[in-house]
Amino acid sequence: GWGENDRGVSFTFGGDVVRQFLRRHDLDLVVRAHQVVEDGYEFFAGRELVTVFSAPNYCGEFDNAGAMMTVDDTLMCSFQILKPASAAQQRSAFGSGRTGTPGRGAGGR
Repeated sequence: GWGENDRGVSFTFGGDVVRQFLRRHDLDLVVRAHQVVEDGYEFFAGRELVTVFSAPNYCGEFDNAGAMMTVDDTLMCSFQILKPASAAQQRSAFGSGRTGTPGRGAGGR
């Protein structure tokens, strides 16, 4: 069924709602985003809905992985996982003193 979320600004739904939606629209799977999930992707409703979230270490507040999903010609879904960088890796990348990428035509010619 349907329910109101904790903040009162949107709704929650159960597996029955997912199955009804899939039947009504002759679909096999719902793919959604915009919700942090720990492993980058998460199935729901008997694997009839998957949440994919591509931003690892979201806002520096979550230790979540990110994921990218591909679907092949046989409709097989596969996932590439983006692990969050460690704090040391982040400091190294952002505090290295490196400048940004030069624009077109800059350097080397």
